[in-house]
Amino acid sequence: MRSMLKMGWLALLLAVGCAGRQDLETPDYDAVYDVPLEEMWPSVREYFTDANLPYREDRGSMVLETEWKQEFGGSKIAGYWHRYMVMGKRETPTKSKLWIIRITKSVNKTLSQPGKELDWSVSRGIGLNGSEPTLEDGSSVEDDEDRLSFPVGENAFYMESGQGTRDLTMEWRVFRGIMPKLAKKQQQVSAEQQVAKAPGAKDAPVFTECGQSILGLKKHAKAGGVVLLGELHGTQEVPRFIAQSVCQLVTSGMPVTVGLELPVENEERITTFLQSQGGEVDWLKLMEAPFWRSPYPDGRGSEAVANMLEQLRQLRSQGLDVAAFVYDHPKLSGQQREDALTRTVLERVKAKPQRFHLVVSGNIHSRTAKGLPWDKQYRPMGYLLKDQLDDVTALDMAYDSGTAWICAADAQGRKLDCGVKEAKGKDNGDRFFVHTWDSPNREGYHGVFYVSHVTASEPAIRKGLGNPGAAPAAPESAPAM
Repeated sequence: MRSMLKMGWLALLLAVGCAGRQDLETPDYDAVYDVPLEEMWPSVREYFTDANLPYREDRGSMVLETEWKQEFGGSKIAGYWHRYMVMGKRETPTKSKLWIIRITKSVNKTLSQPGKELDWSVSRGIGLNGSEPTLEDGSSVEDDEDRLSFPVGENAFYMESGQGTRDLTMEWRVFRGIMPKLAKKQQQVSAEQQVAKAPGAKDAPVFTECGQSILGLKKHAKAGGVVLLGELHGTQEVPRFIAQSVCQLVTSGMPVTVGLELPVENEERITTFLQSQGGEVDWLKLMEAPFWRSPYPDGRGSEAVANMLEQLRQLRSQGLDVAAFVYDHPKLSGQQREDALTRTVLERVKAKPQRFHLVVSGNIHSRTAKGLPWDKQYRPMGYLLKDQLDDVTALDMAYDSGTAWICAADAQGRKLDCGVKEAKGKDNGDRFFVHTWDSPNREGYHGVFYVSHVTASEPAIRKGLGNPGAAPAAPESAPAM
């Protein structure tokens, strides 16, 4: 009887494994181990040891807590640290499961408690001294009663500046990592099989920290699919959102190519850097490009962008299937420029139909609707791409108020004034998410990507020619359990 049950379990594990490779979304139900808790727990310890996540354990209680670790990337702008509390639970005498609580601290600002009133509007203004000219014609994108689904009750707790939430993604990563060993069937799904390993890479990491899961992201990641991110240049948060998205997708099995609105003359330089060891000479070669020294630095050459390139390089260096290309044609303007942007992006997407493409640009280019307030016949890049590709999703940027490094016309409208400016947004909490609507809005956007409170990122060149980022000091450790 027990052998029949084990065979049934293995069949179920095969089904879960296959689904994991086809659907990047984390299941919304518990991962149950078909072994007693006492037999499962040593494999849990081994998993966290192999993942290089040092921990302290409350012996005898089946509870362990990892040490504080910076959330994804070696950048001083990351601003978030986390640890995991892992609790073994007895489902039945012969079955068990894990609850994993992700505790996050911010070194930049206090993490606010989720569950507050949400406002989905993407209306925003930028200005100084009370001047708030509107960037776009804002409109409410969801009725006020719509809310995010946050963990509540025993699944969420808060202390000091920390925020704790149950992490189903991590629970399933551990399950897929250790259950094959427990079942003694190495051909079953494993942590290595889940990642998108780069062609020619000898190995891929057992575990890569990618930050807190971005809600709603993975369902849009499909082979041959394109997601256009219409951003406000010059923030710390958008480059972080991009790097975090790439990390979470490639460690779920989806190869990702990032399209950046940087001059096409930088293609070889960017590619070389991503394939390098990231030493000082590699940074010098990257930063000596004229692009970083533009007399009108509009935010695309920011410190945050430079750190994002470093984070993508780190993922590639681990053997993960990450690529990038640039597609801007700054010598052109108007419709000619949109046509050139489209041709470049289209060429790269069609050349690699097995990959998912995440293309970031200013939020005019990414619209999929024809016309602008000053030119009703204007055809943005997004509008042109949607007619030539099967799967294009355009997301407008949504954010909480803050600052951004922006170039805007001065009061007299005679020249561009570049610097830190206020950015007006709406507070929808501290967690990154993607939200789509039933139909596109009048600009052709299918939804929004939300990046929380925004903070200006200065031009990278102001930090010198080397790596502009440096990891901050770790926060004080909590008392031992």
